[in-house]
Amino acid sequence: MKAKYTLIIQYFFVLLFVYAAISKLITFEAFQVQLTQSPLLSAYANIIAYLVIIVELVIALLLSLKQTKTLGLYLSYGLMVAFTIYIYLILNYSDFIPCSCGGILEKMGWGEHLWFNIIVCVVGLLAIYFQEEKKKKRFILSSVLLTVLSTGIVILLFISSEYIIKKENPFVRRYLPHGVIEDQTLDLQVNSFYFSGYHNDTLYLGNHTSPLRYISIDQNLQRQDFQIQIDSLHLPYSQLKFKTHYPNFYLADGTLAMVFNGRVDNSKEQKETKVWSYKQAYFSDFTPIDSTTIVFKGQSSKNYQNVLGLINQDTTTKVKLNPDLLQSDSDGVFDTDGILTYSKEKQQLIYTYYYKNQFIQTDNHLTLLSRQNTIDTTKTQGINSAKLSTGENKMTSPIKAINSKVIAHRNLLFIVSNSMGQNESQKMWKQASIVDVYDFTSSSYIGSFYINHLGEDKLSDLIVTDHYLYGLFDKNLVRYKMAISLTSKFR
Repeated sequence: MKAKYTLIIQYFFVLLFVYAAISKLITFEAFQVQLTQSPLLSAYANIIAYLVIIVELVIALLLSLKQTKTLGLYLSYGLMVAFTIYIYLILNYSDFIPCSCGGILEKMGWGEHLWFNIIVCVVGLLAIYFQEEKKKKRFILSSVLLTVLSTGIVILLFISSEYIIKKENPFVRRYLPHGVIEDQTLDLQVNSFYFSGYHNDTLYLGNHTSPLRYISIDQNLQRQDFQIQIDSLHLPYSQLKFKTHYPNFYLADGTLAMVFNGRVDNSKEQKETKVWSYKQAYFSDFTPIDSTTIVFKGQSSKNYQNVLGLINQDTTTKVKLNPDLLQSDSDGVFDTDGILTYSKEKQQLIYTYYYKNQFIQTDNHLTLLSRQNTIDTTKTQGINSAKLSTGENKMTSPIKAINSKVIAHRNLLFIVSNSMGQNESQKMWKQASIVDVYDFTSSSYIGSFYINHLGEDKLSDLIVTDHYLYGLFDKNLVRYKMAISLTSKFR
């Protein structure tokens, strides 16, 4: 009876491992991608994909031969222990629970899968006991050793993989299941809006083609339009940008070194402004950080390279530059070009480069806190540029930015990336934008998610609040609910 039980378990393992290995081979690319998305094994996905299949087939072969069936049973038990520990870690210590791993158990949930593996481990151990009944000491020693070894290997892989993915990522994206889910859509009727800021659940949007108009959208997606009144309308404004830092708004044209400000916290549809700054600094981008200070990106009058600075109306020296923040690899203009964003909650400024895998973190005084890398492996791009007689720089061979849109909220940085990582589907890149999320306070990569195109329209801008992520697609504003795996990371 014991011999028959052992034989049944022996061939059960043969069937299980052969079927599992063949299933993985048939859908090898999908299996490899699934491992890439594993919260525990992402960093070793390519190696483990091949190793698991080879090990399963070798164990099946050992079980099929009379001389090696005992070794095969021991190895079967060890492999099943490893699988069991892996699932236990997924359920209890992972940042998120991924989709099913497919194969013979694809219909099982992770809890059922765990219990299935535990039962298989028990029946496998019993089969080994019957096989080794006369060698009980070897059975006990080998079983304990295999259990400890299998558990230790999986735990070490988990710790090592987590460190690599979050701190030394080799451009392997970890996609968060259902990162965002479409909630509601609002037709804005024109495609010239952009996000300028938010307060609680109210959004503020500027308008590229009508810069003296802005709109607010409340939590019920109800819209209200406002008109801005400014003096000096005779000036040749060409690049007016609207930004909000509640309860204030700022309207600025950096080419004229002109900044107006007013308030959004009143019900008047006609918003009066006053001159906040004039001829103090020229700039190409800016972001307000409080009622008296804005941070800007401009060009140095000495070498015409990009520089970060701030205008503070409460200090004797109104303008302060920090020429050491932006580090140049070539021309100092295009290679240091980037995007300013500000975390109100953390009171920190983030500057993300367009053309290399780095962002800079500073405090409100432009004091450097850290330089951090994104998971993209592009340390620098070869940028060819020429200086015109006017002093203006132009790219002679345009290249695509690797980071196109960036927004900070609390401790998280959301970057819309243009670079494809390892084992990623070209099909998805054609139908969605990819957003990478970082915790800039702990210098770690959190994960990534897709934002599908809205028909033929691609994501043009985004903003994040405590409750929602909002995206602009041509004439439409779309509100998304964020997964708990994202919102739980807000601090």
